[in-house]
Amino acid sequence: MQPTDGTAPASGGPLVVAALSWADPRAVVDPLSAEVTADARAGASAADRCALEHALRLAPLLGGRCVAVTVGPADADLLLRDALAAGADEVLRVDAPAVRDPADDGDTTAAALLTGLARVYGRAPDLVVCGDHSAGRGTGATPAFLAARIGAAQALGLLGVSASDGVVRALRRLDGGRRERLTVPLPAVCSVEPALALRRGPLAAVLRAQRAEVPVVPWEEAAGSARPGVRAGAARPYRPRARLLAAPPGPDARARLRELTGADVRPAARRVVFPDTPAEAADLLIRHLVERGYLEGPSGPGDGESF
Repeated sequence: MQPTDGTAPASGGPLVVAALSWADPRAVVDPLSAEVTADARAGASAADRCALEHALRLAPLLGGRCVAVTVGPADADLLLRDALAAGADEVLRVDAPAVRDPADDGDTTAAALLTGLARVYGRAPDLVVCGDHSAGRGTGATPAFLAARIGAAQALGLLGVSASDGVVRALRRLDGGRRERLTVPLPAVCSVEPALALRRGPLAAVLRAQRAEVPVVPWEEAAGSARPGVRAGAARPYRPRARLLAAPPGPDARARLRELTGADVRPAARRVVFPDTPAEAADLLIRHLVERGYLEGPSGPGDGESF
């Protein structure tokens, strides 16, 4: 097992992390007590298993080691032992309640995952491979938060990931059946689609994994560095911003009222313009918007002079 005092392990090389999501796709909720019962089939999604397979292949190509990590309760140890049996060098679990607050966003999970890795390995991962979305909430936001927190490049919708000469290359799916080949610099976060099956571990490895101890980082320590999330309010119809208009001129209230209502102003006739250049067309459009009060000119509302 690796040290938990914040010091890095003795072995060097890139740290390749398979970020696995422990989720129960068929959780049962009691309609009276709201108690959630986890299904025995809870575990990694097909995309997460594909991510683990890619991480197992990439680690030796990059000269590093593969670490499988998840954020979940004690039941998630089964998921990590399966990763050990498949060939992962090490595993790590950030302890979390089986059912967390639905308001928790992907940033909280990303912060807990990276803090747990920093406590055990003393560094940020060089490459994170994860599924395109989890089997639970399925927002797919955690990879983006991971990339933002470690300042890494992010590649999404990948069908394949390989490495040679210390460079990561990926095949990305595009709309219309097209494909895109990418060169991804390290550090990087790669989200893969379930296009690859996870290898089956030999019996000896499976038996060793059953007896292996899974390092655990408490949730309170790992999630403490999360930034406050953005909370969305209730949905409501779109309301455009009020137009900014200049105060009406006039010596008295009657004159100002006539100015506001346009009683003394003849409606402007419609006209068709034929600008010679795009710049002239843009000036005409902006001048019209300023005259109508939608924009504020250089000298205040209603000023339609030079731009």
